[in-house]
Amino acid sequence: MSSQQHLFSETRPVQPAQKNEDPAPAPVWLQRLSLIVLVIFCFYIGGILSLLPWWPRYWDQNGWLLAHPSLDAMLQHGWVRGIVSGIGLLDVWIGVSELLHYRDYRA
Repeated sequence: MSSQQHLFSETRPVQPAQKNEDPAPAPVWLQRLSLIVLVIFCFYIGGILSLLPWWPRYWDQNGWLLAHPSLDAMLQHGWVRGIVSGIGLLDVWIGVSELLHYRDYRA
């Protein structure tokens, strides 16, 4: 058994000291593209959540909800529609806020 080598060495290799520098920011075109994608996503999801509860075709006559009567009874309350619409408006507001407070980060 003395001819076998140890699987793990008992000493740890010494690593060179690392500097605590921040990584370089992403390129400006990538920062702007991510902003555009985020704003479009926020507007799209916010618009859907704001308007969907007030369209009878999608909210009142939904086949999946009609198959689940207990969930349908809860979702037909006005306060639930208001909460869903409020979340949608909040999402649109987040998109506008991100658009207005955008700053490029340069190295």
